Amino acid sequence: MANNTPSISIIMPAYNSRGTIRESIQSVVNQTFTDWELLIIDDCSPESMKDIAESFHDERIRYIRLLKNSGVAAARNTGITQAKGRYIAFLDSDDLWLPEKLEKQIQFMEKNHYAFTYTWYRQFVTTPSQPIRLVKTKASVDYRSLLHGNDIGCLTVMLDRQQVPHIEMPGSYHEDYITWLNILKEGMKAYSLPQDLARYRLSKKSLSGNKKKSLTWTWKVYRESQNLSLLAASWYMACYIVGGIKKHYL
Repeated sequence: MANNTPSISIIMPAYNSRGTIRESIQSVVNQTFTDWELLIIDDCSPESMKDIAESFHDERIRYIRLLKNSGVAAARNTGITQAKGRYIAFLDSDDLWLPEKLEKQIQFMEKNHYAFTYTWYRQFVTTPSQPIRLVKTKASVDYRSLLHGNDIGCLTVMLDRQQVPHIEMPGSYHEDYITWLNILKEGMKAYSLPQDLARYRLSKKSLSGNKKKSLTWTWKVYRESQNLSLLAASWYMACYIVGGIKKHYL
């Protein structure tokens, strides 16, 4: 990599996020690891967020505004296409990272030569300093184990493009889950750094908050995206439901 090429490209899709994006950007600026670029992809919001991005006066921050509203997958894919870094990380415009997130994760990847990693994180509603639940993950997942349910928070993922050259999110619900499955389908594993390094904002508008829709989308992941048989899809759906009950209620 050339000296003027950042090690990590951070992809931040944004839509109507003026109330939260400043805090999200600040959590990137506060990183102890400084060799990064932040690509903010404004998905044609009614109110531009360019002024907020420019208010940081940081050349590492790049603001890109889409000409039409195309959805979060298209926004992320635009960011991936424009990214200059070897590593790709994702952070939505209402979520946050703890200051050592990038430093610890890239050290974890480089030490072990991992291509795909993720971390623990905490959920919060309004105040990041008052999180409500720690989301722990399995030490590692492969394709089959990930079919039991998505154990990977998008805001914690980091991918090495030298080992995962093709990263593209489909225009379907649970686009991140499908992306992880498609990557692991090639025989790869994803590894967890078992440390709490991010904050995920819960809201009534959150797509993942609608359990009925999430079940429908997960079924489509199994049947339409991954082309599983009816029997296999039913088995994994049962595992997904049981896992969800354990995760949220036990």
